[in-house]
Amino acid sequence: MVAGLGAAIGGLLGGAGGGYFLSPLFRKKEESWIDIGRAADFLPGVPTKVEYIERRRDAWVTTERRSSAWVLTSNGQDFIVFDPRCTHLGCPYRWSADKKLFLCPCHNAVFNVDGQVVSGPPPRPLDRYAVKVVGGRLSILPQAQAATA
Repeated sequence: MVAGLGAAIGGLLGGAGGGYFLSPLFRKKEESWIDIGRAADFLPGVPTKVEYIERRRDAWVTTERRSSAWVLTSNGQDFIVFDPRCTHLGCPYRWSADKKLFLCPCHNAVFNVDGQVVSGPPPRPLDRYAVKVVGGRLSILPQAQAATA
C-alpha cells in the first residue's frame, strides 16, 4: 500500500513538473508587431532607414537585438517596409539620394526605389516586412517575405 501511494504521489508530481517544463512547446506562437514610429513622420517618396529593438521570447528566455528597416510611402497612407539585407548574400545596403537607388557595396547590387533589381547578382527583389498602421503608428512584423513581382 505504501509503495502504491508513493508511486501515485511520484506520478502526480512528475506529471505536473513535466507539464511545466514542456508547456512552452505547446504555446501558440505570438506575432511580435514592432512599433517603428508615427506614420506621419515618413515623407512620401523618400526611403527612410529606421532602427528598432526586436524582442524575441523563446520559452523562458527573452532576447533583444538591434535591427533596422527601410520605410517607403508614396502617399503617407500606404507603406512598404524593406528588410535591410541584400537578397544576394545578406549584406546591408544603403539609399543613394543622388542616384535614387538602393546600392549594395558588397557585389555592386542595385535596386530601384520599389526594391526591384536594376543590376548585379541578386536573384530577387528586396524582401519586405508585413506592415500595418494603427492609431497613426506604423508597425512591422520583422519576418522577411519575398516580394511579389
